[in-house]
Amino acid sequence: MALQTPSNLVFTVRRRQPELITPAKPTPHEVKLLSDIDDQAGLRAQTPFVHFYRPEPSMAGKDPVKVIREALAQTLVFYYPFAGRLKEGEGRKLMVDCNEEGVMFIEADADVTLQQFGVDLHPPFPCFEELLYSPPGSDGNLHSPILLIQVTRLKCGGFIFGLRMNHSMSDGPGIAQFINALAEIAKGATEPSIQPVWHRERLNARDSPNITCTHHEYDEVVGKPIPSTNIVHRSFFFGPTEISSLRTLLPQNLTQSTSFDLVTAYLWQCRTKALELDPQDDVRLMFLANARMGRDRFNPPLPKGFYGNAVVFPTAVSLAGELCESPLEYGLELVRKAKDVVNGEYFHSVADLLVTRGRPSFTTVRSFIVADFSRLGFKDVDFGWGKAVYAGPALSGLGTFQGFTFYVGYTNSKGEEGRIVPVCLPQESMEKFTKELDLLLNNAH
Repeated sequence: MALQTPSNLVFTVRRRQPELITPAKPTPHEVKLLSDIDDQAGLRAQTPFVHFYRPEPSMAGKDPVKVIREALAQTLVFYYPFAGRLKEGEGRKLMVDCNEEGVMFIEADADVTLQQFGVDLHPPFPCFEELLYSPPGSDGNLHSPILLIQVTRLKCGGFIFGLRMNHSMSDGPGIAQFINALAEIAKGATEPSIQPVWHRERLNARDSPNITCTHHEYDEVVGKPIPSTNIVHRSFFFGPTEISSLRTLLPQNLTQSTSFDLVTAYLWQCRTKALELDPQDDVRLMFLANARMGRDRFNPPLPKGFYGNAVVFPTAVSLAGELCESPLEYGLELVRKAKDVVNGEYFHSVADLLVTRGRPSFTTVRSFIVADFSRLGFKDVDFGWGKAVYAGPALSGLGTFQGFTFYVGYTNSKGEEGRIVPVCLPQESMEKFTKELDLLLNNAH
C-alpha cells in the first residue's frame, strides 16, 4: 500500500526567464470582490498541481510549450481575473484587480525521461522544486501572479505541466475547470465548453449575519502545530484489495459505507496513533464539502461554470485516546455524522461566521483535513498528447499546514483502480503511521 519513489533520481532542468502571459484580446479592467468563503485566512496559500504526459507520435514536431503558451493567452480572454492581482480592502476583504498584468509562465527542458520517474508515478516527485519553480517574490498572496505555469520538455518527447494556484481564487473543481478549458483551446477550440461565471456574491455573508450551526473547524484551540522540520512525504494506494480488507473490520450494518468514509476514518485513526498525542487532547477531522454537489447543498444551485471556492470544512471531533483505542467504526460514525450536517444553511452559517470573526483560519492544531479530488477529471486533461500518466495536486499540505491531504483517482501499473493519498509527517511519526496502516490491514485478513 505504501508506494516507493525513486529516491536516487537526480536530473537537471534548464529554465528560460519567466514571462508574463496576458490575454490575447483586451479584457475588462475592473475590480471584482471575492466571496466571503474565498477570502478566509486558511485559503490564503499557494497550491501546486502537476501533470505528466507521454510522448505522442501524432504530435511529432509540435512543441507543448508553444501550444500551451498560445492557448493560455486565449483562455485568459475568458478567465481574465486570473491575469489580475489580488489586493486587500477594508477589514482584510480580498478583491482581484483585473489589470491584465498576466499569468507567470516558464519554459523549461529536463535531461530525464518519463520512464526514469518509475512505473507508478505519484507524489512526492524527485526534484519537484525544479519542475515548478517559484521565482523569488512571485508567491505572495497579494500583488503577485495568481497563477504560475511551467511546461518542462522531457528527453523522451513527453512533458510535464506544472501549475501553482493562489487558493483564494479557486478550489479544486474551479482550477480543474480552468485547466480543462486550457486543454480544449490547446486542441483547437475557440472557446471553453463550460463558460466561466463569477457570481461570488452567492457565497457572501447575509446582510444580518447569523451563525446557526456548530463550526468546530474554527474553534480556537491551544497547542502547537506539527513541527515543520524533518518532514517526510509519502504516498499510499487504496485499491479494491485494501477497501475489501477494511470492510472486514466493520460490523454488518456499516459494511456498505462509502470507500471515502472508510479510508478517511482509517487514516485519521492511524495518523492520531502515530503522533502519540495526549489521550485527553481533542483531535479534529475535517473534510471538504462542496456547494456544487450533494443533496440540499445550495438552492438555487450555483451556476455551472462557477470557479470560486465553494467549500466548507465540516468537522468530527474526538478525544485522541478514545479514537486510538476504539474500533474503526467509532471514527467512521463520527465522519458520517459530520457529513450529515452539511446543507445550504451550513454554507451560509460559515460565511456569516467568517465575516463576524474577521476571516479566521480553520484551526490547524491537532487537525487533519481531507479533500477528495478523485472525481474532478484531472487525469482526463488532454492537451493533444493524450491523457496524463499522473495528474492532480503535487504535494500534501496547504501552505505551511502539514495536516492536509487529498485523494487522487489513480490506475496503477497492475491495472487496479483506486485512490492515491499523499501524506506528510515528521520522519519518526511517518514510520509509526506506516506501521499502523500495515498492522490494521494485516489484522483484517
